[in-house]
Amino acid sequence: MFLHGTQLPKHLDQAVIENALAPEKDVDCMTDLSMSGVFTGKKLGFPPCTPQACMEILDHYGIDCTGKKAVVIGRSLVVGKPAAMMLVKKNATVTICHTRTVDMPSVAKEADIIIVAAGRAGVVGAEYVREGQTIIDVGINVNAEGKLCGDVDYAAVEPIVDAITPVPGGVGSVTTSVLVGHVVEAAMRKTK
Repeated sequence: MFLHGTQLPKHLDQAVIENALAPEKDVDCMTDLSMSGVFTGKKLGFPPCTPQACMEILDHYGIDCTGKKAVVIGRSLVVGKPAAMMLVKKNATVTICHTRTVDMPSVAKEADIIIVAAGRAGVVGAEYVREGQTIIDVGINVNAEGKLCGDVDYAAVEPIVDAITPVPGGVGSVTTSVLVGHVVEAAMRKTK
């Protein structure tokens, strides 16, 4: 997917165009080389902004991932898989859930940290959570009333868990600041 959802005309090779970008200018992990940096732990390009925003939220609130069970709901290359690799780098034990996961609520309930990037409004409800958990809701959807909402049913989940990010006003705001930081860092690298 070019530019996170925009499709190129069929006569153009999307992979060739995406990878024409120099990794040192790839501020949101579009190129294969930047993505390989996420999976290998090497400094190649920049990690995707949204998963990095999730990690920065965990860091900001002093949530140590070492030895914790983490569940990532969603397996996209934009959020799910990179978030899982970043959690592994933080020494969490990670499970990735997706549409074919059997009994996802019971898998999610075992986690200490859940990152939800399912792409469906309110898909994670009270049956997915328990006390003591940290929930990071990456989803951005519009509900039947025309209001922005996340992939987590916030009203049902918030009273149960220890911490949860809101939508709007949560991960998206941090993602924007991560992107600005990447642009500044790329410019600083260029001047050296």
